[in-house]
Amino acid sequence: MATVHLRIGDLVWGKLGRYPPWPGKVVSPPKDLKKPRGKKCHFVKFFGTEDHAWIKVEQLKPYHPHKEEMIKINKGKRFQQAVDAVEDFLKKKEKQGGKEQSSEGKGDSKGKKTPTKPLKILEEDDEDLSALKDPSEKDLTDSDPEPSSVERLGALGTTGPVSGFKWESSPVQDDPHFHHFLLSQTEKPASSMEPISKRLKIVEEDTRSTSIQAADSTAINGSITPTDKRIGFLGLGLMGSGIVSNLLKMGHVVTVWNRTVEKCDLFIQEGARLGRTPAEVVSMCDITFSCVSDPKAARDLVLGPSGVLQGIRPGKCYVEMSTVDPETITELSQVISSRGGRFLEAPVAGSQQVSNEGMLVILAAGDRTVYEDCSSCFQAMGKTSFFLGEVGNAARMMLILNMVQGSFMATIAEGLTLAQATGQSQHTFLDILSQGQMASTFVDQKCQNILQGNFKPDYYLKHIQKDLRLAISMGDTANHPTPMAAAANEVYKRAKALDQSDNDMSAVYRAYIH
Repeated sequence: MATVHLRIGDLVWGKLGRYPPWPGKVVSPPKDLKKPRGKKCHFVKFFGTEDHAWIKVEQLKPYHPHKEEMIKINKGKRFQQAVDAVEDFLKKKEKQGGKEQSSEGKGDSKGKKTPTKPLKILEEDDEDLSALKDPSEKDLTDSDPEPSSVERLGALGTTGPVSGFKWESSPVQDDPHFHHFLLSQTEKPASSMEPISKRLKIVEEDTRSTSIQAADSTAINGSITPTDKRIGFLGLGLMGSGIVSNLLKMGHVVTVWNRTVEKCDLFIQEGARLGRTPAEVVSMCDITFSCVSDPKAARDLVLGPSGVLQGIRPGKCYVEMSTVDPETITELSQVISSRGGRFLEAPVAGSQQVSNEGMLVILAAGDRTVYEDCSSCFQAMGKTSFFLGEVGNAARMMLILNMVQGSFMATIAEGLTLAQATGQSQHTFLDILSQGQMASTFVDQKCQNILQGNFKPDYYLKHIQKDLRLAISMGDTANHPTPMAAAANEVYKRAKALDQSDNDMSAVYRAYIH
């Protein structure tokens, strides 16, 4: 593909992740805003919004050559308003003899000075939706939380896939600046009116697993048809909070419970209902999800006072999303089934950020009909889900994945500290790493956090150590050696002894410097 040479002021179509292209203009970034590391990109202001973003050059196309094509395949009201804004801009520019006139800091028609608005740069935690609010939508009150500005680019109102507009296929994978504001909701079905067999594609694997994914690549917020089943959710920690938020955004009716009830307040404001006990939530709902910290918490939730088991009745569905060992999952499946309940395990691969973005990977096993009943929920919370067969398989696969991730994180920390100990630049080490085969968003984000001393938890260190311990135990049961995981586990235990349990897993770095 020929390189497109763009300059400040050029009109473009900018594509954000999986979202449809949107009209914008290449502008100069603020002086204090750093350009994403190692990427050829331009700073773009989007028409019809107050949003700006760094966009890779392969995700930019000239406006005029593709205008008609884009208008044909995008029919949303806010999209049309954005195109109208471009046309107004061109008319004003023509009247001014082709020169642009900045209104920033200039007086208005009455001679009053108009204050300069700060740039709104797309961030995942941005909560202001006013610029993109559709006039046809009801007014939001102060108590109605608004979706993030990242999510709204999935809600800009297109009605079909943009298959006729070809972009570079390399998605946002290896740069934290892009990952930070481009990813939000997962691929959603283009038409909520199609039967589920057409809206979902089932991928058969050699391992006899199956994967449910959105049938088209257009991520349009709100295009999921939420199940009419009543959903319950137990556990509002780092992962559960993001999951519940996305379930609510996609129109599901959700009842929540958490051990510390204050965590429920935000979701009640977003429209969730409050359950007083796990038993009450299960009795009120058709499908109840649980996402807690470890095997003991999972058992206590089901078997404890006012627990899940007391609310289970024939036909009720219970979905265990916690990362636990296969033995615990088997035990929970048996007790739920003994009361006539239907059981599915569905641990998730991801982190707090990925959960908030609705981009989790769900690994499911157990009752296949429950898996199918959960399809709209899984689409709301994740980018894909796999059905792995009988109960216990998802727990095993999840532990293996987290074993690899935990061991890898410890190795990265070891490399950074060895670089420092031998007089090498840690920043240069990261630059080199980001240009090689191991480059990934995970590596870049974790290394950046380490170098900045930012260990705010995205995935608790204590939880990855728990997963390593369970994976090693699983290896012992299978008489399979796990020496790499065992070595990494010792490093995490050292980090826990240094009071790093409630920090991010990347705080394992501190085990090497103390």
